[in-house]
Amino acid sequence: MDYVRRSEERGKANFGWLDSRHTFSFGNYYDPQHMGISVLRVINDDIVIGGAGFDTHGHRDMEIISYILDGTIEHKDSMGNQFTVTQGEVQRMSAGSGILHSEYNHSATQPLRFLQIWIQPNVRGIKPSYEQAKIKQRNTLTPLVTPNGQEGSLMMHQDAWLYRLRLAPNETMRLSTENRTGYLHIIHGQALLAGQQFTSGDGLGNFSQTPLHLTAGKEGLEGLWFDLPK
Repeated sequence: MDYVRRSEERGKANFGWLDSRHTFSFGNYYDPQHMGISVLRVINDDIVIGGAGFDTHGHRDMEIISYILDGTIEHKDSMGNQFTVTQGEVQRMSAGSGILHSEYNHSATQPLRFLQIWIQPNVRGIKPSYEQAKIKQRNTLTPLVTPNGQEGSLMMHQDAWLYRLRLAPNETMRLSTENRTGYLHIIHGQALLAGQQFTSGDGLGNFSQTPLHLTAGKEGLEGLWFDLPK
């Protein structure tokens, strides 16, 4: 365990309609000690009030992944896509040569919470593309977004794998990175690792070849595990 990012230490932004926590530097929040891990550039934990959202804005040359924790996103973009993305679904948008999109809370009354994730691509200027799916948990680690779309996952333009990790109460897990970089973001529950307790919103990175041995707490554990290039 080479990098620890505690939930309460993350950057904060509150605009009334949006309450966000930034794992890494983003927007008006800047910390040179927290600029990202490998090609993982952004993890924003966003809560959007009913009826509000992100007006039309542009991106380019970025793999943008949204994982919906509560509620439903209404998505529109300049490729003509218009979809709702519901709780438990994952969405991948490759901005490529340039795309405009908007994201709104589909409900007028209930809050929306989702993780917005940015991964730097390994190609630039490609044709923008879009995918979404609700992927059932099949194993302890279930792939959500991968370079090759394996096991029904979405596909991204980078040598990176994004998995959903789920452990039952007190279940143990060995996470190996070998010659790569690993990062775990905890969504729900608790984990014990190397004598330290981690909980919702915490993150930890591993750059060495030493595996991570974690044990889920009494409520179990759900998180996102990133397998990234060195």
